[in-house]
Amino acid sequence: MNAGEARRARILELLKGTGEAMTGTALAKALGVSRQVIVQDIALMRAENHSILSTNKGYICRAGEESGQPMRVFRVKHETDRVLDEFLTVLELGGRILDVAVEHELYGQIRVDLLIETPQDAREFAARLAKCRDNPLKALTDDCHYHTIAAPTAKLLDLIGQALGEKGMLAD
Repeated sequence: MNAGEARRARILELLKGTGEAMTGTALAKALGVSRQVIVQDIALMRAENHSILSTNKGYICRAGEESGQPMRVFRVKHETDRVLDEFLTVLELGGRILDVAVEHELYGQIRVDLLIETPQDAREFAARLAKCRDNPLKALTDDCHYHTIAAPTAKLLDLIGQALGEKGMLAD
């Protein structure tokens, strides 16, 4: 194993071992390399199909995919002021919001990792959204967007879909 492979194996160990997001700066410090080296390593690891998320809090392994937890993509549509309600609905039923995506006519799919796992995560996201001058991705597609949701069982995913539908958040 060369130095780069050993470093990438160590990055994976650190991300899996903490269970929490680690910034590129923290990983770089732990491994004695630059943050740019970490960014390049993460890109290589993703190309090798490692499920590593890049969130606003740092890098984290996408545990749902690795553990075989059921996931489903939901197509939703709602106003921006309902984002927190949408997230809390999913969380209250045992789900986690892994990402957001839109289908853009020119660029194709644009996807961003979210990893909203707790009501606190949801409230922090909603607070950042309220303060942000930029529009959310869904503004590009007339409020229509997709979320990959993970939950412990397929039945819970069914219940999440039903609850979002009852709130008028599922897109046709």
